[in-house]
Amino acid sequence: MTVLVDADTRVVVQGITGHQGTVHTRQMKLFGTQVVAGVTPGKAGSEVEGVPVFDSVKDAVAASRANAACIFVPAPYARDALLETVDAGIRLAVIVTEHIPFHDMLVMYHYAREKGARIIGPNCPGIAAPGKAKVGIIPNVVFRPGRVGVISRSGTLTYEIVNGIKEVGLGQSTCIGLGGDPVVGTSFVDALPLFQADPETDVLVMVGEIGGTAEEDGAEFIGQHFTKPVVAYIAGRSAPPGKRMGHAGAIISRGKGTAETKVAALEAAGATVARFPYEIPALVADLVKQQARR
Repeated sequence: MTVLVDADTRVVVQGITGHQGTVHTRQMKLFGTQVVAGVTPGKAGSEVEGVPVFDSVKDAVAASRANAACIFVPAPYARDALLETVDAGIRLAVIVTEHIPFHDMLVMYHYAREKGARIIGPNCPGIAAPGKAKVGIIPNVVFRPGRVGVISRSGTLTYEIVNGIKEVGLGQSTCIGLGGDPVVGTSFVDALPLFQADPETDVLVMVGEIGGTAEEDGAEFIGQHFTKPVVAYIAGRSAPPGKRMGHAGAIISRGKGTAETKVAALEAAGATVARFPYEIPALVADLVKQQARR
Protein backbone atom coordinates (compact mmCIF):
# COMPACT_ATOMS: atom_id res chain seq x y z
CA MET A 1 0.00 0.00 0.00
CA THR A 2 1.17 3.53 -0.82
CA VAL A 3 -0.63 6.87 -0.89
CA LEU A 4 -2.98 7.45 -3.86
CA VAL A 5 -0.78 5.83 -6.55
CA ASP A 6 0.61 2.32 -6.92
CA ALA A 7 1.63 -0.24 -9.53
CA ASP A 8 -2.00 -0.46 -10.71
CA THR A 9 -2.25 3.26 -11.50
CA ARG A 10 -3.08 3.76 -15.18
CA VAL A 11 -2.50 7.32 -16.39
CA VAL A 12 -4.10 9.34 -19.16
CA VAL A 13 -2.13 12.47 -20.11
CA GLN A 14 -4.22 15.44 -21.21
CA GLY A 15 -2.23 17.65 -23.54
CA ILE A 16 0.10 14.78 -24.41
CA THR A 17 1.04 16.16 -27.84
CA GLY A 18 2.41 19.41 -26.40
CA HIS A 19 6.08 19.72 -25.51
CA GLN A 20 5.63 19.31 -21.76
CA GLY A 21 3.13 16.52 -22.15
CA THR A 22 5.46 14.61 -24.45
CA VAL A 23 8.60 15.08 -22.33
CA HIS A 24 6.96 14.08 -19.08
CA THR A 25 5.08 11.17 -20.60
CA ARG A 26 8.50 9.79 -21.48
CA GLN A 27 9.80 10.40 -17.96
CA MET A 28 6.74 8.87 -16.30
CA LYS A 29 7.18 5.75 -18.42
CA LEU A 30 10.88 5.57 -17.52
CA PHE A 31 9.85 5.76 -13.85
CA GLY A 32 7.74 2.64 -14.42
CA THR A 33 4.33 4.29 -14.61
CA GLN A 34 1.64 2.75 -16.78
CA VAL A 35 0.86 5.66 -19.11
CA VAL A 36 -1.95 4.09 -21.10
CA ALA A 37 -3.52 6.94 -23.07
CA GLY A 38 -3.23 10.55 -24.11
CA VAL A 39 -5.82 13.15 -25.05
CA THR A 40 -5.55 15.99 -27.56
CA PRO A 41 -8.72 16.90 -29.49
CA GLY A 42 -8.21 16.39 -33.21
CA LYS A 43 -5.20 14.09 -32.77
CA ALA A 44 -7.03 10.77 -32.28
CA GLY A 45 -5.27 7.84 -33.94
CA SER A 46 -1.77 9.19 -33.43
CA GLU A 47 0.80 8.06 -30.85
CA VAL A 48 3.21 9.84 -28.50
CA GLU A 49 6.03 7.80 -26.94
CA GLY A 50 4.11 4.68 -27.91
CA VAL A 51 0.98 5.91 -26.13
CA PRO A 52 -2.27 6.05 -28.16
CA VAL A 53 -3.94 9.46 -28.42
CA PHE A 54 -7.70 10.03 -28.25
CA ASP A 55 -10.00 12.99 -28.86
CA SER A 56 -11.65 12.83 -25.43
CA VAL A 57 -11.02 11.49 -21.94
CA LYS A 58 -14.18 9.42 -22.21
CA ASP A 59 -12.81 7.63 -25.27
CA ALA A 60 -9.41 7.20 -23.60
CA VAL A 61 -10.91 5.66 -20.46
CA ALA A 62 -13.13 3.33 -22.46
CA ALA A 63 -10.17 2.04 -24.47
CA SER A 64 -7.47 1.94 -21.78
CA ARG A 65 -9.17 1.69 -18.35
CA ALA A 66 -7.20 4.74 -17.19
CA ASN A 67 -7.85 5.58 -13.53
CA ALA A 68 -5.67 8.70 -13.06
CA ALA A 69 -5.00 11.81 -15.12
CA CYS A 70 -2.05 14.15 -15.54
CA ILE A 71 -3.15 17.51 -16.94
CA PHE A 72 -0.79 19.71 -18.97
CA VAL A 73 -3.57 21.68 -20.69
CA PRO A 74 -2.97 25.48 -20.86
CA ALA A 75 -4.58 27.51 -18.09
CA PRO A 76 -7.55 28.90 -20.10
CA TYR A 77 -8.69 25.33 -20.85
CA ALA A 78 -7.75 23.62 -17.58
CA ARG A 79 -11.21 23.94 -16.03
CA ASP A 80 -12.88 22.13 -18.92
CA ALA A 81 -10.12 19.51 -18.92
CA LEU A 82 -10.70 18.76 -15.23
CA LEU A 83 -14.48 18.62 -15.58
CA GLU A 84 -14.11 16.25 -18.53
CA THR A 85 -11.74 14.07 -16.51
CA VAL A 86 -14.12 13.79 -13.58
CA ASP A 87 -17.13 13.15 -15.83
CA ALA A 88 -15.20 10.28 -17.44
CA GLY A 89 -15.00 8.56 -14.06
CA ILE A 90 -11.39 9.31 -13.12
CA ARG A 91 -10.96 9.95 -9.42
CA LEU A 92 -7.36 11.22 -9.25
CA ALA A 93 -6.26 14.22 -11.31
CA VAL A 94 -2.82 15.83 -11.07
CA ILE A 95 -2.87 19.35 -12.51
CA VAL A 96 0.62 20.57 -13.40
CA THR A 97 -0.70 23.70 -15.15
CA GLU A 98 0.04 27.04 -13.50
CA HIS A 99 -1.73 30.43 -13.75
CA ILE A 100 -5.20 28.89 -13.54
CA PRO A 101 -7.68 31.67 -12.65
CA PHE A 102 -8.78 31.66 -9.03
CA HIS A 103 -12.47 31.36 -9.81
CA ASP A 104 -11.86 28.51 -12.26
CA MET A 105 -10.09 26.57 -9.52
CA LEU A 106 -12.97 27.15 -7.13
CA VAL A 107 -15.32 25.57 -9.67
CA MET A 108 -12.91 22.68 -10.24
CA TYR A 109 -12.35 22.07 -6.54
CA HIS A 110 -16.03 21.87 -5.62
CA TYR A 111 -17.01 19.87 -8.71
CA ALA A 112 -14.36 17.26 -8.00
CA ARG A 113 -15.37 17.02 -4.34
CA GLU A 114 -19.02 16.58 -5.25
CA LYS A 115 -18.12 13.72 -7.61
CA GLY A 116 -15.78 11.99 -5.14
CA ALA A 117 -12.63 12.85 -7.10
CA ARG A 118 -9.32 14.18 -5.77
CA ILE A 119 -7.24 16.94 -7.35
CA ILE A 120 -3.52 17.34 -6.67
CA GLY A 121 -2.41 20.81 -7.67
CA PRO A 122 -2.71 22.97 -9.65
CA ASN A 123 0.74 24.47 -10.17
CA CYS A 124 2.32 21.38 -8.65
CA PRO A 125 5.00 18.77 -9.44
CA GLY A 126 2.65 15.85 -8.78
CA ILE A 127 2.91 12.62 -6.84
CA ALA A 128 5.39 9.74 -6.91
CA ALA A 129 5.73 6.38 -5.20
CA PRO A 130 9.23 5.06 -6.05
CA GLY A 131 9.18 1.63 -7.62
CA LYS A 132 5.46 1.92 -8.37
CA ALA A 133 4.24 5.02 -10.23
CA LYS A 134 4.67 8.73 -10.80
CA VAL A 135 2.04 11.19 -12.02
CA GLY A 136 3.64 14.55 -12.70
CA ILE A 137 7.03 16.12 -13.31
CA ILE A 138 9.21 15.36 -10.27
CA PRO A 139 12.66 14.28 -11.56
CA ASN A 140 13.13 10.51 -11.57
CA VAL A 141 16.73 10.62 -10.34
CA VAL A 142 15.96 12.01 -6.88
CA PHE A 143 14.02 8.94 -5.73
CA ARG A 144 14.69 5.57 -4.23
CA PRO A 145 12.13 3.26 -2.58
CA GLY A 146 11.92 3.60 1.17
CA ARG A 147 9.74 4.46 4.13
CA VAL A 148 9.87 8.26 4.37
CA GLY A 149 6.78 10.16 3.25
CA VAL A 150 7.03 13.71 1.89
CA ILE A 151 4.32 16.39 1.57
CA SER A 152 5.37 19.77 0.18
CA ARG A 153 3.97 23.06 -1.07
CA SER A 154 7.20 23.91 -2.90
CA GLY A 155 8.26 22.20 -6.12
CA THR A 156 11.99 22.78 -6.21
CA LEU A 157 12.38 22.33 -2.44
CA THR A 158 10.66 18.98 -2.88
CA TYR A 159 13.33 17.88 -5.32
CA GLU A 160 16.16 19.07 -3.10
CA ILE A 161 14.84 17.44 0.05
CA VAL A 162 13.87 14.15 -1.59
CA ASN A 163 17.33 13.94 -3.13
CA GLY A 164 18.92 14.67 0.26
CA ILE A 165 16.95 11.82 1.82
CA LYS A 166 18.29 9.52 -0.86
CA GLU A 167 21.88 10.70 -0.30
CA VAL A 168 21.80 9.66 3.37
CA GLY A 169 20.84 6.14 2.32
CA LEU A 170 17.10 6.36 2.89
CA GLY A 171 14.18 6.30 0.47
CA GLN A 172 10.64 7.52 0.04
CA SER A 173 7.29 5.77 0.33
CA THR A 174 5.23 8.47 -1.40
CA CYS A 175 5.96 12.11 -2.21
CA ILE A 176 3.14 14.59 -2.86
CA GLY A 177 3.72 18.08 -4.22
CA LEU A 178 0.57 19.97 -3.22
CA GLY A 179 1.11 23.13 -5.26
CA GLY A 180 1.52 26.75 -4.24
CA ASP A 181 -1.72 28.40 -5.33
CA PRO A 182 -4.24 29.92 -2.88
CA VAL A 183 -6.75 27.17 -3.72
CA VAL A 184 -5.38 23.65 -4.13
CA GLY A 185 -7.21 20.37 -4.45
CA THR A 186 -5.34 18.60 -1.66
CA SER A 187 -4.06 20.31 1.49
CA PHE A 188 -1.82 19.15 4.31
CA VAL A 189 -4.91 18.24 6.33
CA ASP A 190 -6.20 16.17 3.40
CA ALA A 191 -2.88 14.35 2.91
CA LEU A 192 -1.86 13.70 6.52
CA PRO A 193 -4.52 11.04 7.21
CA LEU A 194 -3.37 9.14 4.12
CA PHE A 195 0.19 8.92 5.44
CA GLN A 196 -1.05 8.09 8.93
CA ALA A 197 -2.91 5.10 7.47
CA ASP A 198 -0.05 4.02 5.19
CA PRO A 199 1.89 1.06 6.66
CA GLU A 200 4.79 1.78 4.29
CA THR A 201 5.44 5.23 5.82
CA ASP A 202 7.41 5.39 9.08
CA VAL A 203 8.51 9.06 9.10
CA LEU A 204 6.97 12.10 7.42
CA VAL A 205 8.63 15.22 6.04
CA MET A 206 6.34 18.25 5.74
CA VAL A 207 7.56 21.23 3.72
CA GLY A 208 5.60 24.47 3.96
CA GLU A 209 6.11 28.14 3.28
CA ILE A 210 4.84 31.49 4.44
CA GLY A 211 1.32 32.58 3.53
CA GLY A 212 -2.07 31.12 4.34
CA THR A 213 -2.83 28.85 7.28
CA ALA A 214 -2.35 25.42 5.69
CA GLU A 215 0.65 24.62 7.89
CA GLU A 216 -1.06 25.73 11.09
CA ASP A 217 -4.05 23.58 10.17
CA GLY A 218 -1.71 20.68 9.47
CA ALA A 219 0.02 21.20 12.81
CA GLU A 220 -3.31 20.99 14.60
CA PHE A 221 -4.02 17.67 12.88
CA ILE A 222 -0.55 16.37 13.75
CA GLY A 223 -0.98 17.27 17.41
CA GLN A 224 -4.35 15.54 17.66
CA HIS A 225 -4.22 12.60 15.26
CA PHE A 226 -0.80 11.93 13.71
CA THR A 227 1.30 9.37 15.60
CA LYS A 228 4.35 9.10 13.33
CA PRO A 229 7.48 11.27 13.68
CA VAL A 230 7.39 14.47 11.62
CA VAL A 231 10.25 16.63 10.35
CA ALA A 232 9.05 20.00 9.09
CA TYR A 233 10.52 22.98 7.29
CA ILE A 234 9.00 26.40 6.58
CA ALA A 235 10.41 28.41 3.68
CA GLY A 236 10.45 32.20 3.87
CA ARG A 237 11.80 32.83 7.37
CA SER A 238 13.93 35.73 6.15
CA ALA A 239 11.14 37.42 4.16
CA PRO A 240 10.43 41.02 5.27
CA PRO A 241 7.02 41.59 6.92
CA GLY A 242 4.27 41.80 4.30
CA LYS A 243 6.50 40.43 1.55
CA ARG A 244 4.86 38.39 -1.17
CA MET A 245 6.84 35.36 -2.27
CA GLY A 246 6.78 33.73 -5.69
CA HIS A 247 3.78 31.49 -5.07
CA ALA A 248 0.36 33.02 -5.28
CA GLY A 249 -0.53 31.29 -2.02
CA ALA A 250 2.40 32.81 -0.12
CA ILE A 251 0.64 35.95 1.02
CA ILE A 252 0.79 37.07 4.65
CA SER A 253 -2.03 39.14 6.07
CA ARG A 254 -3.07 40.41 9.49
CA GLY A 255 -0.33 38.61 11.36
CA LYS A 256 -1.26 35.16 10.07
CA GLY A 257 0.76 32.90 7.83
CA THR A 258 4.18 34.05 9.02
CA ALA A 259 7.10 31.67 9.35
CA GLU A 260 7.12 32.29 13.10
CA THR A 261 3.48 31.29 13.61
CA LYS A 262 3.90 28.18 11.48
CA VAL A 263 7.10 27.06 13.22
CA ALA A 264 5.55 27.62 16.64
CA ALA A 265 2.45 25.61 15.73
CA LEU A 266 4.47 22.70 14.37
CA GLU A 267 6.82 22.60 17.35
CA ALA A 268 3.85 22.70 19.73
CA ALA A 269 2.40 19.72 17.86
CA GLY A 270 5.59 17.72 18.43
CA ALA A 271 7.24 18.07 15.03
CA THR A 272 10.97 18.55 14.66
CA VAL A 273 11.41 21.79 12.70
CA ALA A 274 14.54 22.29 10.60
CA ARG A 275 16.07 25.76 10.24
CA PHE A 276 17.48 25.04 6.77
CA PRO A 277 16.59 22.48 4.06
CA TYR A 278 19.98 20.78 4.27
CA GLU A 279 19.29 19.79 7.88
CA ILE A 280 16.29 17.66 6.98
CA PRO A 281 18.02 14.44 5.78
CA ALA A 282 20.09 14.15 8.97
CA LEU A 283 17.05 14.82 11.16
CA VAL A 284 15.11 12.13 9.29
CA ALA A 285 18.01 9.68 9.62
CA ASP A 286 18.15 10.30 13.38
CA LEU A 287 14.43 9.58 13.73
CA VAL A 288 14.78 6.38 11.71
CA LYS A 289 17.63 5.25 13.99
CA GLN A 290 15.56 6.02 17.07
CA GLN A 291 12.70 3.93 15.72
CA ALA A 292 15.08 1.04 14.97
CA ARG A 293 16.32 1.04 18.57
CA ARG A 294 12.82 0.71 20.01
